[in-house]
Amino acid sequence: MNWENILLEKEDAIAVVTINRPKALNALNAATLSELDQVFTGLAADGTVSVVILTGAGEKAFVAGADIAFMQNLTALEAREFALLGQAVLNKIENLPQPVIAAVNGFALGGGCELAMACDIRLASETSRFGQPEVGLGVPPGFAGTQRLPRLVGKGCAKELLYSAEMIDAQEAYRIGLVNRVCPAADLLGTARTLARKIASRGQVAVRLTKSAVNQGLEMDVARAIAYEAEVFGLAFSTGDQREGMTAFLEKRPPDFKGK
Repeated sequence: MNWENILLEKEDAIAVVTINRPKALNALNAATLSELDQVFTGLAADGTVSVVILTGAGEKAFVAGADIAFMQNLTALEAREFALLGQAVLNKIENLPQPVIAAVNGFALGGGCELAMACDIRLASETSRFGQPEVGLGVPPGFAGTQRLPRLVGKGCAKELLYSAEMIDAQEAYRIGLVNRVCPAADLLGTARTLARKIASRGQVAVRLTKSAVNQGLEMDVARAIAYEAEVFGLAFSTGDQREGMTAFLEKRPPDFKGK
């Protein structure tokens, strides 16, 4: 299927999703969010894809934010619906069965920063910039930035970024835990692909169960979370991947996982 604002490439077990509005710095409007929703709905059901990389077209921006020209004249009801659409799409990405790696290649501001935070892992180029500039436009964040940012970097750092509307560079984003690592721009996608291949080589049932345990457990108290972990741990013992992984370990050979 062809989309107006999204490119989808698949190679082996890795899918690369590129937001393709470089002239608008890949800003998110309703049409782009709807296309992202369609793409990730398809990927969730695609048994051939083990890992997804999400990036932006061009060198200037991952996603520079929500499309201000689109938002400027929205009514209160329309703005609420737009926020709910953005939140629903980001929730779908966050809860995708497969791990999602954000390859942040430039500005990740507002909705772009929120989009990156919905991914499991964030890799940043040395030239990338992050921020939640919404209060400088007279509005709060609308795509769950007030919730994901403090969960990633802590309440104090999050409030400073949210209240000041200041941008930070990639090294500062790394220092506060917003990104996992920083690499030269020319190496960004290669680094993301290398990590994706490493994850894809592991037991995919176990990877998906682990993602579920992390995401679900963080929304529970510790007692319920560790009980849930025990459930998914036990569930893994009904799979061929568990038998293959442990047999291969004892036989001192690489495992041949089938994802079953």
